[in-house]
Amino acid sequence: MRTWLNKYFGFSKSEFNGLLLLIFIIIVLKSIPIIYVYLQPAEKDNPDLLAEIKNISITNQESFYPEKKLYHNYATSKAAKLFAFDPNTLSQSGWEGLGLSPKQAQSIVNYRQKGGKFYRAEDLQKMYTISPELYAKLLPYVQIEDPGDTKKTYAFEKKEFVKKALAIIDLNHADSMQLDAVKGIGPAFAKRILKYRERLGGFYKKEQLLEVYGLDSVKYEGIKDQVMVGKVDLRIININTATFNELKINPYLSYKQINAILQYRKQHGNFSKAADLQKVAILNAQAIEKVLPYISFK
Repeated sequence: MRTWLNKYFGFSKSEFNGLLLLIFIIIVLKSIPIIYVYLQPAEKDNPDLLAEIKNISITNQESFYPEKKLYHNYATSKAAKLFAFDPNTLSQSGWEGLGLSPKQAQSIVNYRQKGGKFYRAEDLQKMYTISPELYAKLLPYVQIEDPGDTKKTYAFEKKEFVKKALAIIDLNHADSMQLDAVKGIGPAFAKRILKYRERLGGFYKKEQLLEVYGLDSVKYEGIKDQVMVGKVDLRIININTATFNELKINPYLSYKQINAILQYRKQHGNFSKAADLQKVAILNAQAIEKVLPYISFK
């Protein structure tokens, strides 16, 4: 081993001996704790200390569970005279006569004064001041008179609620305040409806509300039963004499359709009936149906 160490580490004789001594010292230091524990004799428990710990344990238990101490002092050691009693009416002295301490009896009286009530004999178990042993002794003597309902009952005057009929608003005559009163419309939609009514020249059916910007089918279903279309003179435009600017007011005609109508009228003469509008290629049946209530052929 010395030859091997000299080959790779180049230790001198004195350095090698010092290394061995160091290793020996480390081994001894590591072994001392193990040897000490092995040789140390086991210490016996001090009887006085154990007794002191036991007394402390019992004292602490009584401080955390004072009712148990009270049970011992009164429920077991005090001679109790048992008699039939109603826990809802029994006085403090009566409870003490049954074997409870003054504090225990007072706690039950306080419980009753705060609204507590015993409906059944078994309800005595919920009083922490009554031990299970004392409860078993008292149970045969409990006589509760007229305990009443276990649940409080309240008499309510029956009222009939009549659903208030919704006011029906006339779309052609209502102002913004009246439209705002319709559930589901609000100020913004009220202004849009009035603006669209002005552009149309009056509503002829309430389904035209679906053409108001932002008023979808869901909202329409919610308000359709609150509105109606009253009789009104619609703004009628003579399609044979109307100019481009007069026709463009109507929202159902696009600029291309208006130009097509004017060109057809210029080339073929006046329109005499609704069927003549079908001759304008750019006008589809849907556009014609919508615009017919607002035009005349005079």
